[in-house]
Amino acid sequence: MKKKNNIKIPLTDIEKAHLRKNKIKIAEILDYASDELEVLLNATTERAKEIYALAEFQTVPSVGVKFAEDLVFLGYYSLKELKQKNGAELLDEYELKKGYWVDPCVEDQFRLIVNFANTKDMNKTWWDFTEERKKFRIENGYPKSRPKKAWVEVVGYKQQSTI
Repeated sequence: MKKKNNIKIPLTDIEKAHLRKNKIKIAEILDYASDELEVLLNATTERAKEIYALAEFQTVPSVGVKFAEDLVFLGYYSLKELKQKNGAELLDEYELKKGYWVDPCVEDQFRLIVNFANTKDMNKTWWDFTEERKKFRIENGYPKSRPKKAWVEVVGYKQQSTI
């Protein structure tokens, strides 16, 4: 897997200290299996899986930590788990779990991550999927179960993109 030096992971001060003690840079996290990270960071199995996933998802062009966190929020911990998924269905699942609908470009991100999981195409970014998404939604719309409230209406929502 290609190394990306600008990977960001929200680590605790203790986790950062363990990385320093073991002379591991954040960009090197993917050099270790999650069970190794568990020992090196003195972390729970779940936290080690999460840290690994956050790093792996950010190897995809135009995917940052916020979207990586969204994927973990949905229960995904590897690109391999996303191979047979559908970007539109992932968005629908995400919105239901969040309880509000999100900016349409988030669906482009889901489409990108699924495409990358299947092809490893480093030349595509989320905006390469905008036209595909628009065409799909014109033809298929959104599910009836889609939340009625928009992300900008949510109390406490910070105006920030997941991209």
